[in-house]
Amino acid sequence: MRTDYLKQMQAAVDYIEAHIAEELSLSRIAQVALLSDFHFHRVFQVMAGDTVMEYVRKRRLARSVYQVAHSEERLLDIALAHGFQNHETFTRAFKRMFDMTPAEYRRRGIRTPSYDKLNVLQRKYNPYLGGIQMDFRLLTKPAFKVIGYELQTTNDGENLKQIPAFWQEYIRNGWSQTIPNRVHKDSPVELGICHGFNMETGTFLYLIGMEAESFDNVPEGLVCREFGEAEYAVFSTPKVPEEQFSSSIQSTWQAVFNEWFPHSGYEHAGKPEFELYDSRSGPGNALWQMDVYVPVKRKSEQA
Repeated sequence: MRTDYLKQMQAAVDYIEAHIAEELSLSRIAQVALLSDFHFHRVFQVMAGDTVMEYVRKRRLARSVYQVAHSEERLLDIALAHGFQNHETFTRAFKRMFDMTPAEYRRRGIRTPSYDKLNVLQRKYNPYLGGIQMDFRLLTKPAFKVIGYELQTTNDGENLKQIPAFWQEYIRNGWSQTIPNRVHKDSPVELGICHGFNMETGTFLYLIGMEAESFDNVPEGLVCREFGEAEYAVFSTPKVPEEQFSSSIQSTWQAVFNEWFPHSGYEHAGKPEFELYDSRSGPGNALWQMDVYVPVKRKSEQA
């Protein structure tokens, strides 16, 4: 990843640390990184494993718990110094994180270590570094309709468990056979679409379904969604045996955000992103492969 890009991300992390007691917003932190709100939100999630504001909350608690453990400062003063509006808000957040109140924590004499801030400049390297380019193609996809089944999940690691389990449920119950009005009638093409992102909570919707010609006579229990035209960067996952397929998909998503975006000249367009599964994946294939569609726009288009 380009060093200046990593420095932009680290500048945002450092800004959070320096202004932890102040009212912070995703938009202000994204400005420090010189990135649009949505692109920063998605890249930060991939790098940190948390949404931006969830990271802010955890940093406030990590710093405050150290003060609770290693000082005699008033708990209210600690709360205010770390961006909590009052003692009650601080106590509730503290108890959710540490299963006890700040007063109980101090009373037990726990000597917590100092938890360091995120450092994106110290990261594990992967094969896409060192100038190796990821193969991709750009295409404009017209507006399309999808009928399928939907799950709400969170981008805190739970999605990595819930989405594969959702796919297993979809396959086990034969839900693909219930989807009417398919565009691809002879050879099914299934989509896994991430949309409805909430940047504050880290929740989003994951829709498994197929493109449809219309929403006529849709059985109860299915979801109908329509998505607008968008430009996509399309990446194909490596061809791997079935048992490695899930990890290859996750690795490709990681590589797109960690390695491709920084030197691509593009940023995330803030529109739905999706996975496309066709005849290359499924029983009968020795090696499995699928495509990842990421909505993009030129960085110069940023408002």
